Amino acid sequence: MTDPRFQQAGVAATTYPCGGCGARLEFAPGSTGMQCPYCGYRQEITAGDRQIREIPFGELAGLARKPVGSIGKYVFACQRCAARTETNETASLCQFCGAPLVIDPAASGQLVPEGVLPFQFDRAAVSTHLKKWTASRRFAPNALKKVTTAESTKSTYLPHWTYDSQTESFYTGQRGEYYYVNETYYENGQRKTRRVRRTRWYPAQGQVARSFDDVLVPASTQIAPAEVDKLAPWPLPDAQPYQPEFLAGHFALRYDLEPETGFEEAKRRMAPVIENDCERDIGGDTQKVHSVDTRHHDVSFKLMLLPVWVASYVYQGKTWQILVNGRTGEIHGERPWSKVKIAVAVVIALIVVAAIVYFAVTSGHSSTSGGHHSGTHH
Repeated sequence: MTDPRFQQAGVAATTYPCGGCGARLEFAPGSTGMQCPYCGYRQEITAGDRQIREIPFGELAGLARKPVGSIGKYVFACQRCAARTETNETASLCQFCGAPLVIDPAASGQLVPEGVLPFQFDRAAVSTHLKKWTASRRFAPNALKKVTTAESTKSTYLPHWTYDSQTESFYTGQRGEYYYVNETYYENGQRKTRRVRRTRWYPAQGQVARSFDDVLVPASTQIAPAEVDKLAPWPLPDAQPYQPEFLAGHFALRYDLEPETGFEEAKRRMAPVIENDCERDIGGDTQKVHSVDTRHHDVSFKLMLLPVWVASYVYQGKTWQILVNGRTGEIHGERPWSKVKIAVAVVIALIVVAAIVYFAVTSGHSSTSGGHHSGTHH
C-alpha cells in the first residue's frame, strides 16, 4: 500500500479526442502529428512558441520542484471513462479503457522537460528490427522470438539530463621520450646484440580548456543506465520543444535522479576526455597524468525525453530485456543461452571431428596397403 504521506493527489490527464470517430488520438511515430488508431483520422501537432532552452545551473535552486523521494504515485483521472489510474509514469494508458494519458507537467512536482525526441519507428518497424536481431543470436532459445510480438514491446520516453560546461583543467604529469640502446645477450651459447627501447621521463604541468555540449546522463534508474548508454548516439538536433502531444499513446518515465546528482555523473563522463586533452598537451612519445584539477564555468542543463522501445519476456523465471533506439534502430539487450542447442552443437561438432579422424585414418591405411601391393607386383 502506498504511504498516504507520499500519495500524489489526483491529476488531470490530457487526452486528445479524434475529430473523426470520437476515440483518442495518439502520436504517430515518424510523423509530425497524431493519428486515430481506429479510423485513421490525422491531426498535425501545431508548433507553439516554446523553444528548447539551456537552464543556467545557478538558477536550479530557485526552480519550483519537489524532492524526488517525496513524490508518490500519480493518480490519473481519465477524461474518457472517468477511471483513476495509479502510476509512476508521466505518460501512460488508462488501465480500463486504454485511452492515452499524459500528465500536465506543471502538476508533476518535477521540472518540465525542455525537449522531446519523437519516435521515428512504429510498432511494425520495430518488430522487423527485432526479428533480424533475434535471428542473428546464435544458440538462443526459441523463447527469444517472443520479443517480436506486439504485446511484448512498449514505446517509452526515457528522461535524460544534458549538461553544457566550459572547463579549465590544471594538470601535473610526466612526458616520456623514447631512446634506444644496444643490449648484449646470449642464446644457445652465442653472443648476440639487439636494439632495446628505453624511456626518459621529464616533469610536465600545464593547463587545457574544453567546451562540453549536451553531455547526456540517464535520469531514470528503472532501466539500467549502462544499458541505455549503449543506444547512443542520439540525434539531439532533431529534438522538438516539449509538447504533451508527442507523448500521447506512449509511455514516459519520470526522472528519479536529481539534476545535481546527474551533474556529478556528467563530470565523471567528462573526465576521460579532459585527461586525453592533458596527454596531448604534454606531448612526447608517451605520457603519465598524475593529477587533474578541473573548474567548471557557465554550466547549464536541461531535461530531455528520448524514445526507446522496450521489449521484455520471461525465460526460466527471469525477465530479459531488449532496448531499441526509437530514432536510429540501434538494438542492445540481454539474451539467454539455450543449453540444449549448445549441447546439440557440441555433439554435432564431436561427430564431425570423429568422422574426419575416421576417414583420415581409413585413407592412411588404404594408401599404405596400396603402396605395399604396388611394390610386390614390381
